[in-house]
Amino acid sequence: MPQTATIKSLPRAFQMMKAMQAQGIEWGEDYRRAGAEALKGILAGRMAAAIDHHLDEMAARGEADRRNGSYHRHLLTELGDIELCVPRTRRYSPLTVVQAYARRAGHIDRMILACFVLGLSTRKVGEALLPILGRPVSPTTVSTIAKQLDAIVAAFHARPLRERYRVLMLDGVVLARKTGAGAIKRPVLVALGLRPDGKKEIIDFRLAASESAAAWESFLGDLIRRGLTGDDLEMICVDGGSGLLAALPTAFPDVPVQRCWAHKIRNVLDKVRKADRPAVKADLHRVMNARTLPQARSAARRFANWWEDDYPKAVSCLRDGLDELLTCWRYKSLDQRKKGRTTNAIERRFREVRRRTRPMGVFSDRTSMDRILFAVFNHENRNQGLSTPLLLTQTF
Repeated sequence: MPQTATIKSLPRAFQMMKAMQAQGIEWGEDYRRAGAEALKGILAGRMAAAIDHHLDEMAARGEADRRNGSYHRHLLTELGDIELCVPRTRRYSPLTVVQAYARRAGHIDRMILACFVLGLSTRKVGEALLPILGRPVSPTTVSTIAKQLDAIVAAFHARPLRERYRVLMLDGVVLARKTGAGAIKRPVLVALGLRPDGKKEIIDFRLAASESAAAWESFLGDLIRRGLTGDDLEMICVDGGSGLLAALPTAFPDVPVQRCWAHKIRNVLDKVRKADRPAVKADLHRVMNARTLPQARSAARRFANWWEDDYPKAVSCLRDGLDELLTCWRYKSLDQRKKGRTTNAIERRFREVRRRTRPMGVFSDRTSMDRILFAVFNHENRNQGLSTPLLLTQTF
């Protein structure tokens, strides 16, 4: 004889639903109707209990109140639309049981937010959710929720920056966006901070027209005005772009600059024949991983002496900005140097952006770019155990 289990709480009911979904169990219409009725009964019982508790409290205080009929509300859930009969008194309604007059369960809002993050239009969001919810979501509802998401993103860009960082990493990464004239490429300026506890946090990002000095000065100036001073910075790691290098003396004049080793190695190898790249790369790693600063300089001289005849441009590339490549030797241990000598942490996060957006091809507009970048970066920050006020709680 099959065993049955009685579910007496909403959290337990949704936990069971998620477990069934994870196991690939499909919800047929009979199950949907039965599940909706079960949830309706749970909510009705909780509201009735809330009314009883309220009347008992009023009586204990000697205050007058009495039941005053009921009214109907709709709650949109994963099991479809549930029509609730909400009891009330003359002074109290227990609708807080269903999240303070919410007509949609919170997870439905998060589903709609996720659709918007992926760049779907208002109409397409309603169409995407129709098979899941069993009823359409109105454009007005979707637009209202979209405004909530845009407000959250705007709050992220405007929040005060109170944290302190040991190393600031800056990079510009190019993404494609759709326009009426086709796809155009635009850079995203990104600031990532290495905190004293070793965690890496995306501080902020900006969609820019270019990686010019003026664009970087504007972005960095905004971070400084919001509280990101250079007082606690030990160094700044950059990709080596001319615009960023030109902006740094204005923004952070007294902070040592570390050129990104990953970018430098790629630039050097671009000037080397494919057959020799493994050997050249190994010699560059001997410089990068030297135990002390004098040993690193010696390894750089050996690299130049060995390869200059065959690849003068590669050697010149290494010499260009060599002192800034060696800034990270202010840290004695290799482990400390590894954490701050490249901007790879930013590039890894952009790989996640591209993975999430690959089915879309390119971003449909600037707003969808801002949303998806925010969602992915916030998710990555949370994976580091970091939280920021007013941020989206949906994960992908």
